[in-house]
Order: sequence, then structure tokens, then C-alpha cells
Amino acid sequence: MSDLVAFDKQGSVGVITVNNPPVNALAQGVRQGLMDGIAKGLADPGVSAMVIIGGGRTFIAGADIREFGKPPQPPDLHSVLSAIEGSSKPVVAAIHASWAFCPGRAGPSACPGSRESRPRST
Repeated sequence: MSDLVAFDKQGSVGVITVNNPPVNALAQGVRQGLMDGIAKGLADPGVSAMVIIGGGRTFIAGADIREFGKPPQPPDLHSVLSAIEGSSKPVVAAIHASWAFCPGRAGPSACPGSRESRPRST
């Protein structure tokens, strides 16, 4: 498991937490950690579903700009999405806002059922 992604079990739910401050960018280590977390949840008969969450204040904000201009390193995003979509156990993403990485979606998009929340000024 990558140092950037943790897998914890809460009851029968596998919680996959992305911790890549400051914005949880989708770096190679995060992609690998997501793959490892999904595999760990699938291998555990006590896990009936998994949830992907972002540690800190954001979910996955996008690509890691430190990887721009460098040769791509596996796993690529399509492999991660395929692992999520092909999971025999439900996988959901708990997001902090209306725009985020949604499993099975190409690029940033509003996840079905999400709501945008903005602070009110007083």
C-alpha cells in the first residue's frame, strides 16, 4: 500500500483514504494506493463495500502537476477506474464538494446526488 493512501476497516466497510497534501493530487503513488486499496478490500471477506475519501479539506483535486512532461508511470487513471468499475463489491466516493473525481466518470464532473455548498457571508 502506498504511503499516500491508507486502508482501514470500519465494520464491514473498507475505507480508502487519500492523503496527498495539499490537494490530494492524483499522483502515481495515489493511483497505486487506490489499486492496492481496492485489491485489499476485495480480498477481505469481511468487507462488503468500500468508500474512497480524501484526507484533509479536499477530495482528489486532479492530476499531479509534478508529473507533467514526464513519462507516464503505471497504473494510469483508466486502470484505476477499471478496477473500481469492475469491483465485485460496491465502491463509492465521499466528496467534499459538487465537483470531484467520480469513479467511472471521465474528468471532473458533478457526482449524481451531490450538492454544492457555499459559505454564507454575514
